[in-house]
Order: sequence, then C-alpha cells, then structure tokens
Amino acid sequence: MPAFNKILIANRGEIACRVMHTAQSLGYRTVAVYSEADADARHVQLADEAVCIGPAPVGQSYLSVEAIIAAARKTGAKAVHPGYGFLSENAEFARACEAAGIAFIGPTAQAIHLMGSKRLSKLAMLEAGVPCIPGYEGAEQDDATLAREAERIGYPLMIKASAGGGGRGMRLVQGAEELAAQLRTARSEALNAFGSAELILEKAVLQPRHVEIQVFGDQHGNIVYLGERDCSVQRRHQKVIEEAPCPVMTPELRQAMGEAAVLAARTVDYVGAGTVEFLLDAGGDFYFLEMNTRLQVEHPVTELITGQDLVAWQIRVAEGEPLPLKQADIHLNGHAMEVRLYAEDPAAGFLPQTGEVLRWEPSILPGIRIDHGLVEGQAVTPFYDPMLAKVIAWGATRDEARRKLARAVEDCVLLGVKGNQRFLANLLRHPRFAAGEATTAFIGEAFSSDASLSPQSILPAELAVAATLLYQASATGSAHQGSLAGWRSAGSAPWRLMVRQGEQKHAVELAVQDAGQQPRLQARVGEAVIVIRMLAADGRWATVELDGIRRRVAYHQRGTQLWLFGQHGNLELQDVTHEAAGGQGGAGSGTVKAPMDGAIVEVLVSEGERVGKGQLLVVLEAMKMEHPLKASVDGVIRRVQVSRGDQVKSRQLLVEVEEA
Repeated sequence: MPAFNKILIANRGEIACRVMHTAQSLGYRTVAVYSEADADARHVQLADEAVCIGPAPVGQSYLSVEAIIAAARKTGAKAVHPGYGFLSENAEFARACEAAGIAFIGPTAQAIHLMGSKRLSKLAMLEAGVPCIPGYEGAEQDDATLAREAERIGYPLMIKASAGGGGRGMRLVQGAEELAAQLRTARSEALNAFGSAELILEKAVLQPRHVEIQVFGDQHGNIVYLGERDCSVQRRHQKVIEEAPCPVMTPELRQAMGEAAVLAARTVDYVGAGTVEFLLDAGGDFYFLEMNTRLQVEHPVTELITGQDLVAWQIRVAEGEPLPLKQADIHLNGHAMEVRLYAEDPAAGFLPQTGEVLRWEPSILPGIRIDHGLVEGQAVTPFYDPMLAKVIAWGATRDEARRKLARAVEDCVLLGVKGNQRFLANLLRHPRFAAGEATTAFIGEAFSSDASLSPQSILPAELAVAATLLYQASATGSAHQGSLAGWRSAGSAPWRLMVRQGEQKHAVELAVQDAGQQPRLQARVGEAVIVIRMLAADGRWATVELDGIRRRVAYHQRGTQLWLFGQHGNLELQDVTHEAAGGQGGAGSGTVKAPMDGAIVEVLVSEGERVGKGQLLVVLEAMKMEHPLKASVDGVIRRVQVSRGDQVKSRQLLVEVEEA
C-alpha cells in the first residue's frame, strides 16, 4: 500500500466536508472534486485544492472513474476517500485506484463486489451460517421466473435492487396482481441509480426493527464491532431517525449480533469500515439484510457513543496500521440520535425542493453536532440527493438526546427552500417514539395523520410579522432600518396589505396604537387581532413583541418578497398589495406542470389521446428518484410539450389536458 500525504475526496456535500475535517486535522492535504453545478459548494471552499470533473449530471462527473483518477494524478493525491454513495461501493473504481497506484480508503475490490450484490452476499452468508431471510437470489431475472419464485416465497414480499440501497429499486408487494408493475418500477430505478437492473426477492418481515452493526477490519486480520445502531424509523425504506444504542438491545443480543456481523466480515477478509444490517423481530430473532462496504450516513451516532473518529480509523487502516482498539476496549457511553435534513416538502408528499439557499443558520447547542455542506447563496439542484445536513445529538440518556435533538432541529434556520424540520421534530416528540417502541412500520401506522404531512395555514401572528416587515420595507425603501421609521401617528386610517403565500392571498390591516421609535401596532388578520411591536430588524433577524411576548424571528427580504422562518419552517411570501387584478391567472385544472427541476424519463401519452383522472402521463426523474405525474381530470390530451430526455424547470408546463 503506497504511503500518502494528500487525500482526494471523491464525493460532495456534507460527507466530503466531514472527511476533509478529519483528514486535515491529521495533517493530510485534501483535494475536492466538483461538477460544474457545485463550483461554489462548501466542500470546494474547504479543500486545499479542487478540480472540476465535468458537467452537473452524475454520470459525467461524480460517477466518472476516469475523471476522478485523472484529478488524483493531476494533483498528486496518492489516496482516495469515496465517502458514501456515488462510487463508494463500486469495485471497478477500487480496482482503477489500485492500478493507478492510489490507495483506496475502503475495502478490497473483491469484498465490494461480493457484498455489494444483495444476491451474491446473501448466498455467501447462507454458506457461512449467518441467519438470512427466505427468498430468491438466483441469476435468472425474467418476469416468469420471478413470478414463480414469488409464489413459492409467498406474499407479502420485498423486491430489492441487488446492487444498491437507500430505498431505490425497493418495493413491497402485497399480492400477485401487483408484481409485474412493481418489477418494472424497481428495475427502472435500480438501473438508473446503480447501473444494474438485477433484483432479489425476499419474504417481507413485517414490523421488525432495523438494527445494524458497525464493523471494522484492518490489513492484519483484526475485525471488531463497535455496537449497533437502530434505524427502524423509515419512510419508503429510507432511514429517517438513527440512534445508538438500540432501545431494546440486551448485552446478550448485542454480542450475538456483533459476532454474526464479524463472521460476515471475516468471510470476505474485510478491511476498513463496514456495516452489517439485520432485521430484528419481536421475538429476538435476527436476519442478515445486507452489508454496506463503506462509511454509513449515520456513522456519527456510533462516534458519539464510542468516542472514536471512524474516518480517522479508515485513514490509519489504509496506511497499514492495526486497529487502534481491541474488542474488549470498546465501550458505549450515553445515547446518540441523528436525523437527516432534506430539501423536501412533507406536506406535498415529500416532494424534493430546488432553489437558492438564502439563509442557513445551524443550531449551536452543547451536545449537538451538525454535519453539512451548505453555504448561503448556493443552489439546491435536481441533480443530486436532496439531503442537506445531518443533525446529531448526544445525551447521557435516550430521552435527553431525543429532547436535545428535537430542539436543535427546530432551531436550524433554512430559508429559500422548504425543509423537513417540522416532520422530524414531530417524529421525535411522538409518544410512541419517545417510549422506544418504533418499528419500521411506525410512520405508516402511527404517524400518517400528523399535521406535518398536510398543508398548514400560515398563523395570524406570522402574517402580522410578515406584513409589518413588508410595510416597513415599502415605507423606507429598505429591508432593514435600525430606526424603524416611517410609521404614521396613532389615529390614522389603517394600512391594508395583501400578502400572498403560494396561491393564497391574505388581507392584513395594520394600525398604529402608539407611535414612536418602536411603535406598537395592531394587526388584524380575519377575526384575529395581534398587538405587535417591531423592536429591531437587521435583514437577518427581527426582534418582535407579540401580545407582550418578545421573540426573535429569522427572515430574508428581497424587494416585495419575504422569506420567514415560521412554525412550519420556510414561508415564502410576497407583498401583492399593488398588483393588478388578475395578474396571477393560472392555467386550467387539466395542466400538468413539473413539480421541480428534473429530467423526463418517460412520456406515456400523445396528443389527441383520451385519458382518465389518475392516469399516468409523464415520469420525471429528480434527485435520484422517479416521480409519476398523473392526470387530474378526465379529458383529451391537447398538448404534449416535452419528450423523453428533456431537462425541465420547476412549474414548467409539460402536458395540457382538456377536461371532458
């Protein structure tokens, strides 16, 4: 293994920043790679050197083995850290690094190839004696074979992409009538995300816990496990909350699962960081799910309860050093939890969001760690996963960690794009999760009616603050005034403002009760009356007094537009008081518009065709997921304005349906 003092991080976003932090603290120089869309990204700014490796699409940049190897050679980097995702579990990339004399900070290509395939890894685990879920792992992949095997296994069952994870290419099938359609979707997503359409089938284990074991191996044959992580709270098979240790773990069960994970790793002579994932049923039986041959997104919770830096372990193992601890020296302390902050709208079916990050102010509290790759002014594009940051909390007890994390999530200011903070905070505060009783079925069973999952009306107090800021800006010509001048004396007629949020307009009346340097106003919103005093506003924070209670509100203002950090996160508002009537006329109810920036992967209708309400018209791919767009009315297709392969912008008209 060649010695190295410069490491290229073949990734982007928060994980690239996180790896750089440790590498630089250990004295290594770092190289960032970036696509044209990421030229101003935080990981580029943090690195010692940076190389552009291609256009925005991942196939032409972050998935280009040739471009990354060329960047390493150009900068003299003798080691590559792949992070997670992208090429981190690509055996050909590991081989290419080896052929170029570059240390790959990860396992061998052979281990990646075997364990990176759900089909091959399961066969190996069955042979090694690791407990596995009944299913089909065969090489025959035609529909007839899969249908026959599905009948043998029995329903419900899971379809899984053999080459990947993260919920992509994964479908729950309740009965035979669903199988063909779900196979088609799973293959398409798997091929698009991982370059392989190979699938496996498994008996669905209903309401289990998802528990994973962190393992680590070195080049001297030593392998240890560093406790477990419970990742049971999931949505569409993607992890939402991760914690360590598992709430129902016993010392005996931890040892049994840990030894099974070490056996799995030893079967492939594993080197570096890896995670063996299991399903744990209510009776205490566990089954091998898969092995991830890389660092996990949720590795910080293990770091917080063990006191170890796993990236530092990875680098030292790649340098040929033995593991820093033996199994008997690894101890767990306290409890840690992590959530993932996404650019998505839970109230609109978790639709990914794109746009400019106007404000980003992470929470700073003791016991809170935030891994992120954000800078204000950067664009959230449709080309990459919508995860923006990870918020992690440590506490002496589980409840302390949970309480800290809920507050930290609520305090993270994100303006310009919608985020999932309210969804996460409500999950963390749910009584069933607080009691440690959540399984993989938790969100679907106990959380489907939560307020965060449906559009919520803006609060009268939020409208009062918005109207005050908007009027102040229009009266003074500035978004922030230290003197807060421009208010007329008490007794004057009230101002009537029209504030638009999305398609809704709200009337707000402002009247002065007490004029002066910090006038006291009365805001009327429908039947609600709010007394408000604007004490300060500097363009980032407004200090307001609402009905006698003082608080700080984050905001961003640009002309007649205002972004306010409200109870439900990012609020985008506009002063339309002087807008001409009818100025916002929209298209008819039969129009289908792009819900976000993305690429058209399928157009299923043509002009003149009759369609029914709910019929699939177009499939849009954005942020590595497919989004079906359906007809909202019965009618006839009058216009189709896109073709397969087109890149489209948010709100762009795609198909027009004339209602029958």
